Amino acid sequence: MNTNSEIVYRYFPDLTALQKKQFDMLSDCYRDWNAKINVISRKDVDSLYIRHVLHSLAIAKYIKFLPGERILDVGTGGGFPGLPLAILFPETDFLLVDSIGKKIKVVNEVASTIGLKNLKGVHSRAEAIDGKFNFIVSRAVTRLKDFYPWVKDKVARQSINAIPNGILYLKGGDLEEEIEESGLDTTLIPIADYFSEDFFDTKYIVYIPFY
Repeated sequence: MNTNSEIVYRYFPDLTALQKKQFDMLSDCYRDWNAKINVISRKDVDSLYIRHVLHSLAIAKYIKFLPGERILDVGTGGGFPGLPLAILFPETDFLLVDSIGKKIKVVNEVASTIGLKNLKGVHSRAEAIDGKFNFIVSRAVTRLKDFYPWVKDKVARQSINAIPNGILYLKGGDLEEEIEESGLDTTLIPIADYFSEDFFDTKYIVYIPFY
């Protein structure tokens, strides 16, 4: 299994030298911080680029964020999916929020270390965030029926992207019951359509548009 940043290069061949350097630096950054704070699962540190970075970047296979768009990452934990996406889209603004302050400290320190200028981490609950965003991204924070009320008032109504503004939610497993329970208009995108690693066989992007 490819466990280094070259797997990102393979799926995203048009990265600039700076973006490659930033992706390269993530491994040491997260190893260093994980030794102090349990930011991500210990067993996942060796699989950082597949289980966290590439998983986050699946969203970028479905949509290209545009310069000037605002993205809110809810429950970002150690910075996923927002931080890898911020590397890939340097002209898009990312606000990453989490209710655990020590994780947001790591997010901001990693962003500073690798020179990310378009990302800010905030210690907050999603409900307390002001402003409107083109897209809300998140990774399996809770069930969709519970997540949606936190963010439904934070999506800007005017879209500039080819894809209407909305929620892009990374989730795995059998989602039929959860989607039906939510009552939401959703599109389910299999991540295995983009990446060949076995890890992605049961992983999806759940897209909820705001028309």
